[in-house]
Amino acid sequence: MSSLPTLGPRGEGWVAIQGVILAGILLGGLVEAPGAWAVLTPVSIAGVVLMGAGGLLALLGVLHLGRSLTALPHPRDGSRLVESGVYSLVRHPIYGGLVIGTLGYGLAMHAPLTAAVGSLVLLGFFRLKSAREEIWLEQRYAGYPAYRARTRRIIPFVY
Repeated sequence: MSSLPTLGPRGEGWVAIQGVILAGILLGGLVEAPGAWAVLTPVSIAGVVLMGAGGLLALLGVLHLGRSLTALPHPRDGSRLVESGVYSLVRHPIYGGLVIGTLGYGLAMHAPLTAAVGSLVLLGFFRLKSAREEIWLEQRYAGYPAYRARTRRIIPFVY
């Protein structure tokens, strides 16, 4: 996967594409089932739980990165490799949290197409973005290959 484009010196284009995908998912949920979010069902409750779980996973990822946090896929200068906390379970918890949250959003909104397609598109995108990011991480941190070998990529215990 080393042929993946950088899309800017620090990967700015990856973040722009991510924003477009997330906006499309948000809009998709609103258009697919307008007003349906107000109806409480077991599926919508499960969606809210998934949104909370995804949000928690992403938040833990943000908190554990500390000063190493950047919105861009290229590691910031002076950052350190974080392998503890939620990063001992998954290499990209913020991405995983967004995928899980997207699935939950679609379910909570009673928008199954948005839930299925949105979360799959986002997962595929994050697979590519994380592959580009990991090229930079491996260049920066000598211990990254060993960390990658023992840790799931995006979704704890799954992928």
